Amino acid sequence: MIQFILNQKLISTETPSGENLLQFIREHQHLKGTKVGCREGDCGACTVLVGTLVNNAVEYRTVTSCLASLASVAGKHVVTVEGLNLSDGLNQAQQAIHDHSATQCGFCTPGFVVSMTSIIFDNPKQYQPDDAISGNICRCTGYKSIEKSVNQLDRILNKTEHSLSWYIQNRFIPEYFKEIPERLMLTRSDITPLKSDGMRSAGGTDVYVRSSDDLAEQNIQYLHEHNKIILTSEKVIIGAGVTVSQLWESDELIEILPLLRTHLRLISSKQIRNMATVAGNFVNASPIGDLSVLFLALNSELTIRNNSGSTRKLPLKSFFLDYKTIDLHPDELIETIEFEKPKSNFFYNFEKVSKRQYLDIASVNSAISFSFDKQILKNVNIAIGGVSAVPKYLTKTSEFLSDKKIDENLFREANDILQSEISPISDIRGTESYKRLLAKQLLFQHFLVFTQNMSA
Repeated sequence: MIQFILNQKLISTETPSGENLLQFIREHQHLKGTKVGCREGDCGACTVLVGTLVNNAVEYRTVTSCLASLASVAGKHVVTVEGLNLSDGLNQAQQAIHDHSATQCGFCTPGFVVSMTSIIFDNPKQYQPDDAISGNICRCTGYKSIEKSVNQLDRILNKTEHSLSWYIQNRFIPEYFKEIPERLMLTRSDITPLKSDGMRSAGGTDVYVRSSDDLAEQNIQYLHEHNKIILTSEKVIIGAGVTVSQLWESDELIEILPLLRTHLRLISSKQIRNMATVAGNFVNASPIGDLSVLFLALNSELTIRNNSGSTRKLPLKSFFLDYKTIDLHPDELIETIEFEKPKSNFFYNFEKVSKRQYLDIASVNSAISFSFDKQILKNVNIAIGGVSAVPKYLTKTSEFLSDKKIDENLFREANDILQSEISPISDIRGTESYKRLLAKQLLFQHFLVFTQNMSA
């Protein structure tokens, strides 16, 4: 049995834990404000808030319910647009949309209301107001009026974090929110035990795009563990279950990788980043996996544990064997990802080319890291996606660039080696020649960004 709170209602259900949360909300609970849109996490029409009890308080994040399982919300608080309604008028998000005529057909509006409300739970030092609606699409209203609505909320909040009581008194959320922490403490978070042929899932943002209907009949095990980021004097250790948003929100990580939030902004939307895990991106094994390329360039190492508790270490660059084929046995899970903590005079950069800048799959993506002494490159690691059957660590190019002085001829020679290491094919995201051109340009772009940073 799974228990969770849906708006104000305690849900206890024997529904298979693999059931899609969107389907459960609409068809089992008949809450039709949460819309069925793309079913791929792109449009945001199905956005809900999911609150997790942490240290006697509830932390809320937006998720696309079309990609979430019932297992993922066990013991949590799920809030649909109906759960944000006040008894005596519009809440602040609804009022802002009304004030700026920011709705037309209205299909997308519930998702926007939920996403806009989530601003109150964001750290204003880490997020811009527009980040909250980065995963919501409107096909008819026009975004200027929606932007004005978000900015109206931002002005009321004054870039300040307030108490839960303040948000209730100022009509952002209903009064029942203050009862949720105590109610969650009494809520069981059981999920049906994993069958021998069942699936283990964490974020699910890829597998639910492909297999939502099949998973709806299964009891899956949702993985909650290994969700911490640990920085020691020598290492950065990231749990396999850490989400992209946790990377974004780690001020310690941003301190050593200052451009990281800029890079992560190119990866999906806020709702997906709230769900997608680092290890999930690796296991998906897409040749253009953004996180795979990002961590390959940090020369990362995996710790893999099997069901009996034995562990093994594996360089990430050895993890990808062939197209959608990885060095992971059926009884194994990735436990942690670690890389050396950068010292002074360290540069790291990620670049991505896609048909649109945000919310898109890369045609080619690339990342690089190196240390430097004046104009001499040290310990270069460069990776690239979209030009091979796997996310590619460029061994020969990295070795060639290491211990070399930066000059124009170096880049030309490095590109010759890079081109010999890649094997792009023509597909929907570009021709072979186009991808080779992008690979060359991204190599140059890495060093252009480095030069700009050094002169700033």
